Amino acid sequence: MYGASSALLVRSGLGLEPWNVLHQGLAERTGLSIGVVSIVVGAAVLLLWIPLRQRPGLGTVSNVFVVGLAMDGTLALVPDASGLAVRVPLLIAGIVLNGAATGLYITAAFGPGPRDGLMTGLHRRTGRSIRLMRTAVEVTVVVTGFLLGGTVGVGTVLYAVSIGPLAQLFLRVFAVAPAPDGGTVVATGSPRGAILRP
Repeated sequence: MYGASSALLVRSGLGLEPWNVLHQGLAERTGLSIGVVSIVVGAAVLLLWIPLRQRPGLGTVSNVFVVGLAMDGTLALVPDASGLAVRVPLLIAGIVLNGAATGLYITAAFGPGPRDGLMTGLHRRTGRSIRLMRTAVEVTVVVTGFLLGGTVGVGTVLYAVSIGPLAQLFLRVFAVAPAPDGGTVVATGSPRGAILRP
């Protein structure tokens, strides 16, 4: 979902989320696909975790590869869009899908993505607020990406102001309720119509 949502933002041509501004700019300079650049950058960011003493999880490592591959796959399936009547819905769909992906990804609790881990690691090591670290990283990434030729536009601004509320909404939607009394039982009673009977 992350990769597909990012691809929809690329196809809208109205502006990308900050990290993909950087990925697109690097893709323009290197001739690699934006998905491959996303994988390379994700792996490089993981190396920055070492001095920050961050620990990757299954979700962290999966993020590095799956997002880039899904992005390239979606870009291969979705053609270039022309006209605002197509581009605006692509932009909105991309942002909403990204919010849903964020909710699912975080509630799965398999480890932060490389870029989120960089932010939390910097926060822990410097003692500065998450807000300051997130802003510093995102601004650095957007400016660098823009200078390399990445697309910054109304979509970048819309993403920036809406992703927080959307992520919060989808975190509530996908939240898994804890088992009662802290136990691990998720169902009680015996199922009716069981396929296998003793």
